[in-house]
Amino acid sequence: MAAESKQSTALTSPGYLIPFITVTGLFFIFGFITTLNMALVPHLKSIFDLKYGPAMLADSAFFLAYFVFSSPSSKLIELIGYKRTMVASLFIQVVGCLLFIPAAKLVSFPLFLTAVFIVGAGVTALQTSANPYVAILGPEHSAPIRLTLAQAFNSIGCTIAPLIAGAFILSDPTKIVSKAEIADTVRVPYMFIAGGLLLLGLAVAFMRLPQIAETQSFRPGKEGDPILSRSIWSYRHTVLATVGIFLYVGVEVGLASIAVNYFKSQGMSSLSTASFLVSLYWLGAMVGRLLGSWILTRVASGKLLGIFGFAAAALITLSMFTSGPVAIWTLVLCGFLNSIMFPNIFTLGIAGLGPMTSKGSGMIMTACVGGAVVPYLIGALADKVGIQHAFVLPVICYLYIAYYGLWGSKPVRRITA
Repeated sequence: MAAESKQSTALTSPGYLIPFITVTGLFFIFGFITTLNMALVPHLKSIFDLKYGPAMLADSAFFLAYFVFSSPSSKLIELIGYKRTMVASLFIQVVGCLLFIPAAKLVSFPLFLTAVFIVGAGVTALQTSANPYVAILGPEHSAPIRLTLAQAFNSIGCTIAPLIAGAFILSDPTKIVSKAEIADTVRVPYMFIAGGLLLLGLAVAFMRLPQIAETQSFRPGKEGDPILSRSIWSYRHTVLATVGIFLYVGVEVGLASIAVNYFKSQGMSSLSTASFLVSLYWLGAMVGRLLGSWILTRVASGKLLGIFGFAAAALITLSMFTSGPVAIWTLVLCGFLNSIMFPNIFTLGIAGLGPMTSKGSGMIMTACVGGAVVPYLIGALADKVGIQHAFVLPVICYLYIAYYGLWGSKPVRRITA
């Protein structure tokens, strides 16, 4: 009985704590890169005189990479393993970051989008490998806690990125002489990021990370294994999780990307102050993930997901029908409620998949393409009916997430190892 109690509170399996800490550091990277690319939305809107919808294509280009590369990334994991996939993903991001240099010099919108897409491809491979790797570094029942804690470091990167964007990329229009100068503000930050990613990729390549192919509960299937002939689409809770991730990523990215312009519409004139508030949005996610990893030891992950989903829907509804500080802060507080959504939808979605975990992970990560679709729809709706009324779409997204947590996440079919 004592041994069983000890197992139930274990964060990782024996010997996996250091690998867990190492890979958790990578969560900071893709949080920082993802959020920095979101900051390009108001930047590109200024350079190319775009409406909200077309400006959101910066998000679309980034998250379209998830749709294109998630399944190939899961195949790459099966081919070369988790560690080498992580290293390759960092080097791909280096290439994408370096492309921002000619994009800024030529003031080319298509080249900006190409650079964003390639960076997104690298982040996709990193997410597809790092998320299940963290999930399987310990008992399956503690996977939501482990992944929520790792996602807290993702949120640290997300919190810092808007501050960097506000300081070095989002320039005050009164201080800019030409559009070329606005575009050029991305060059130096992305050069430094490329250098940092290169060094990190080399460091991870020489680190010792355990091979986890033999882990019983999550072992990859061998050729000829009858389990692998099953369709991943036959697992209802995984399919519904895919929809949940699509909507979650879409609403989180959409709100963050349109926030600067939304805050301006509520009377805020300073871009740096607006960027600071966006960083608070991500800071709320970090606090929520740290707090959530503790709450999840006492509250079932599905139940907590449902509570947070309904609360976020209520806050956005309030923001729609108010103005000024109330409208602004209700959006900022959604960052806290977003905090536990991704790791819990993800871990609930891969629960019980056993050797099909990599397939489930690949399908769920493909749904991050919601970050390409939902923000564009919010922007297009904002062009037609105004930003505030466009928030009806985020409300719908949050209501579905609440449904998934309370009802849709219950597995009706599991694989026993």
